[in-house]
Amino acid sequence: MTSADNLRAFKRDGRIVVVGASLAGLRAAEALRAEGFTGSLTMIGDELGEPYDRPPLSKQVLTGWVPADGTRLPRRREIDAEWLLGVPADGLDLATNHVRLADGREVPFDRVLIATGVRARPWLVESEAALDGVFVVRTREHAEGLRRAMAAGPSRVLVIGAGFTGSEIASVCRERGIPVTVAERAAGPLVGALGAKIGEVAADMQRAHGVDLRCGVKVTRLEGDAQGRLRRAHFDDGGTIDADVAVVALGGIRNTEWLRDSGLAAGVWGIACDTGCRALDLNGLITDDIFVAGDVARCPNPIYEYRLISLEHWANAVEQAEIAAHNMVSGQADRWPHLSIPSFWSCQFGVNIKTVGVPTFADEVAFTQGSVADRRFIAAYGYRGRVTAAVSFDNAKWLDHYRGLIETAAPFPPPHATPDQPADMKPVPVDFPGPTLLAQGATVVVTGHDPGERRVTSAQQHR
Repeated sequence: MTSADNLRAFKRDGRIVVVGASLAGLRAAEALRAEGFTGSLTMIGDELGEPYDRPPLSKQVLTGWVPADGTRLPRRREIDAEWLLGVPADGLDLATNHVRLADGREVPFDRVLIATGVRARPWLVESEAALDGVFVVRTREHAEGLRRAMAAGPSRVLVIGAGFTGSEIASVCRERGIPVTVAERAAGPLVGALGAKIGEVAADMQRAHGVDLRCGVKVTRLEGDAQGRLRRAHFDDGGTIDADVAVVALGGIRNTEWLRDSGLAAGVWGIACDTGCRALDLNGLITDDIFVAGDVARCPNPIYEYRLISLEHWANAVEQAEIAAHNMVSGQADRWPHLSIPSFWSCQFGVNIKTVGVPTFADEVAFTQGSVADRRFIAAYGYRGRVTAAVSFDNAKWLDHYRGLIETAAPFPPPHATPDQPADMKPVPVDFPGPTLLAQGATVVVTGHDPGERRVTSAQQHR
């Protein structure tokens, strides 16, 4: 048979297994059926119940606007799949093309999509993490448990970590009139994602809303009473604080341990893949039948000098899932690259924060529109003289403009006048607390609009 005949036969009778039954897995399954795949489709997930949306868990669920069991993801189409839920995957055998489950079952496949995502990083001391009143927020059960604890009227909530999730939870506490202390090792909230200048704005915003924000400190111990209930937290500066609820918001752990002996390039940073979402093996070679999508994928982005980047973004998971699904049932000449510019949003303390691009890929930042004092502005990020990202506080209508600047490697700071431009647009160092994604290399621009025609071409760097 010709390769075209083989592809038609695979779309008709092939076996695809999706490991990870959350956002990326569901959207990929829907896209596979939309692409004309009529073969066997198996969905494997470690949680019971159908896929649900995670962003509301640290927002609407905690405020009581949306019940935890009301976050089920809407279906775009029927997928006619076999669902194996409540049992995690425990291994991947590339020699025999089987996914091994934790209960010993083996699921055969012709092609597999890995979309196992991340889990919440727990508190480092197991006995302290088990105290009544200590929470993480990643699943519906986590969010419902924390909502009940908040509804009980705690004397104080301690949030450990002032990233996006921690800041959103602190915002909900203040919205509900609950005293809250936020402990952050960095110099300010959101510094690891958006840099020190935006961190200063976020810190002022939190304190203005009554948050007891403590930066540059580390929680060293969580203390419980004789009944095993949280009562106090200790800091490395010698201070203590009484609290009966603590939320550990220290980021996520990518679910790759089950792939340890698989031969794939998988580790704590995720699973390396190409822009077509095909996984790489330990030698860096592309696998033909193993695909990756969502939070667990480390995908090279040509805009960011082909660095392997993992993103825990809702939109990225959806876009990557659709690219992976298309490529799983397409010939080599018809495959698409994943070239979308990342975007992200957060709502906290009455302010809508949105980003486009990768702010950590920057060495300078400049406030280009609006007023920092009013917390209504846009800041653009640049690296070596080109625009690489932007963040907006209550001013998102201009982000598509900045997306275009990123895609075309426009000079930084942006040379063209925009409405509401501040008098001083002088760039300042972006000042991230840890390693960033900076490197030297080629600059590219994105062409096309539809996934089938979207490509990059080389461009001269701005100096």
